[in-house]
Amino acid sequence: MQLEDIAARLGVPFEDVERVHRLAGDLPSAPLPAKADAPALLDRLAVRPDDAAEIMAGWPDPGSPLWTEELRWLLDRSIALVRADLGGHGWLLPGPELPRDRGPAWLHLYVYAYLALTGVVLAYHRERGIPETVSWATLADLGRNLAIDRRMHREGWPVMQAWLTLHARGGLYELGRLQYQRGGTALDLHIPESGPLTPDAVSASLDRARAFFPRHFPDEPYTAFACGSWLLDPQLLEYLPEDSNIIAFQRRFALEPYEEPEGLDADVEVLRFVFRTLNTPLDRLPRDTVLQRAIVDHLRSGRHWYIRRGRFPVQPESGPARPPRTGRS
Repeated sequence: MQLEDIAARLGVPFEDVERVHRLAGDLPSAPLPAKADAPALLDRLAVRPDDAAEIMAGWPDPGSPLWTEELRWLLDRSIALVRADLGGHGWLLPGPELPRDRGPAWLHLYVYAYLALTGVVLAYHRERGIPETVSWATLADLGRNLAIDRRMHREGWPVMQAWLTLHARGGLYELGRLQYQRGGTALDLHIPESGPLTPDAVSASLDRARAFFPRHFPDEPYTAFACGSWLLDPQLLEYLPEDSNIIAFQRRFALEPYEEPEGLDADVEVLRFVFRTLNTPLDRLPRDTVLQRAIVDHLRSGRHWYIRRGRFPVQPESGPARPPRTGRS
């Protein structure tokens, strides 16, 4: 098939298809696991039964009428595109955003790519001596994100499909309460939806990271932990109690000067992570917690939230830095 025909049949811009073709080229793909083994794999990846049932219903069986030529091309080349960057640690789009209301193959195409890449990245982990417990805890973020996407009425996937390529390439690891993204001289911290962000849980995770990365990535010396998040916005101090977990997390970081993040709207990101919605009117959002009330009241007053970046040394120092109480810098 010509790329123009693939783009037209997929209903996506030609430039998106051309990008996949250019990055994947004739590079090798990877096979999906055997269909008989898929339920056990989905269970290990923490995929909920309702999501697992959809994935199994759309399985790319040979000759399945659900899988047209253009869908099979995109699945194969998307796997190759991600596999080609095995070991990479930057954000990577595996392919164009698809109209997901056209059936299970369209809905979960990038999930099938993730499943095909699971064996590839597990082999990469084994070469690094990474324990299986860490591997499966990391890769199980698939199930978490599918559940969140369902709660968001399928609004969240365009971001998640790129996010999950970090796991599938060995660029991110979940060590207890936090996830760590490799790259540069700093390990970027991410906070999955997995319970309270208590100081003890955070400290235990940081200690695991201090041992994990020198052991398994000795050629990548990291000098700092870093984070870019609305959770570091000092304006939260106006609303949250001094002993809140979020404030304790903030106080670990020395903030960098404010810079507008490219392609991100902090107000939208706050709604995504606190309420798991992008389009619900403010007056219809729940107000059950101090944080929820703070987010809504702040936005309704005409103010905005900001994504702030901060860092602190990997090796503990005498005490954590305290961010300024107000302002943007």
